[in-house]
Amino acid sequence: MSCVSESILNTDGGSQHKALNIGVLAVQGDFAEHIAILRRIGVAAREVRLPEQLDGLDGLIIPGGESTTLSRLMSIYSLREPIARMAGEGRAVWGTCAGMIMLANEITEQDPVPLGLMDIGVQRNAFGRQVDSFEQPLPIGPLSAEPYNCIFIRAPVVIRVGPLVDVLASLDDGRPVAVKQGNLLATAFHPELTRDTRVHQYFVGLAESNSPASSLQ
Repeated sequence: MSCVSESILNTDGGSQHKALNIGVLAVQGDFAEHIAILRRIGVAAREVRLPEQLDGLDGLIIPGGESTTLSRLMSIYSLREPIARMAGEGRAVWGTCAGMIMLANEITEQDPVPLGLMDIGVQRNAFGRQVDSFEQPLPIGPLSAEPYNCIFIRAPVVIRVGPLVDVLASLDDGRPVAVKQGNLLATAFHPELTRDTRVHQYFVGLAESNSPASSLQ
């Protein structure tokens, strides 16, 4: 089974967000796909590999990939504290799949070591191996009523939600797969692997509302 398909929706955002600068952590994983979507919807996007490349960003995406490798590379490149500081300053941070694992306060395994930014508990590889990848249309609260085609590849799932966390989407069994806590967003699925740009648009709006520039207006 192919675990990647194109959604029937393609809601490009044009040039309305060009003043924003969104970074995508590019030490490992599918960062190029996120950057391609951001640029297609008119958002300035850049790869982030070093702490100083976080300067001036309105938001950061931590992409899917291999969470243990991602965690170790973030330590090697001294990115943990700067990302935590960025989130603490109120700038938007979004983790997809492995990125969700990294944002969590706790995970069910000892490795990798998460950043501890969101008050969620996460289980890695909740659905099995890569051959068990699947797609499922799900409603996502802040988006339009049209279901979003969620692509799950060796995906995690949220097993605990703190009191300040909003659940945006859940599986049929009630397990959350998209959550938000203030300026932080996490999805267990891969929006960068569809042509439906709505989740990226939602994150860009989150970054826009939390950017230092907007707070001065």
